[in-house]
Amino acid sequence: ITGSFLGRLRHFIDIIDPSTLFVSEKQLKECIKLLDDYKHGSLPPGVSDLQLWEAQKIKQAIIHPDTGEKIFMPFRMSGYVPFGTPIVIGLLLPNQTVVSTIIWQVLIVSKLAVSIAVGLNVLIQKANKLSPATRMIIQRFVPFPAVASANICNVGLMRHNELSEGIDVLDNNGKVVGSSKIAARHAIMETAFTRVVLPMPIFVLPPIIMSYLERLRFLQRNRRLLLPIHSIVCLITFGLSLPVAISLFPQMSQIEVSRLEPEVAMATDCKVVTYNKGL
Repeated sequence: ITGSFLGRLRHFIDIIDPSTLFVSEKQLKECIKLLDDYKHGSLPPGVSDLQLWEAQKIKQAIIHPDTGEKIFMPFRMSGYVPFGTPIVIGLLLPNQTVVSTIIWQVLIVSKLAVSIAVGLNVLIQKANKLSPATRMIIQRFVPFPAVASANICNVGLMRHNELSEGIDVLDNNGKVVGSSKIAARHAIMETAFTRVVLPMPIFVLPPIIMSYLERLRFLQRNRRLLLPIHSIVCLITFGLSLPVAISLFPQMSQIEVSRLEPEVAMATDCKVVTYNKGL
């Protein structure tokens, strides 16, 4: 099901389901036990496929696949939207000052994003030829290049060791045939591209939508509704863009052996090998 974009999209919509944040410790243990029973062929009678899929969904959402430990709630994929949306709302509020820009950017990204965001804000404020309305619309787009640039740098910094050491590539049977720096470069580029696409709709669509909605007479007469509507627009956009962005590339990507290092190509008879792209 993860072989196609739509299959991956359905999978990640399950993974980011916020309802898994409210799973109790008892329910989690029951899910893990159910999956262990299935693995060992000792399932109790009456267990349906739907129950097994639900148990798998809950375990994948909460338990780290490598360590087997519970993931801290804000760092789970299912916590990304509910915990991140307030920050996105803050970043996209109109009439940002330099101070408020710094505060919101520090909450979400690195020093690089702060520098870019502040620099763009200052340039916009000094652009005397722009009308106040145009400056406000452009200012709302400032978070996107800031966050996108920081995301690219963060991927590079977090995974720079892979560029020098390479990542494992696997044959058709899942056996490791070698470590490839070229595959690592592809994996990092795919991940970086995903991190650019992810904030694109989040930081581009709400400003466009809100600049239109704010001109409606109803909202001009009821200004107190602007913030709730702005929040809803951000929440919906964030919730839709996350699964789309992380579904762009398969988790296990493939590359032709002929494009890899000679020593890796000589270690297998396969024409195509697989590598873990990462997130």
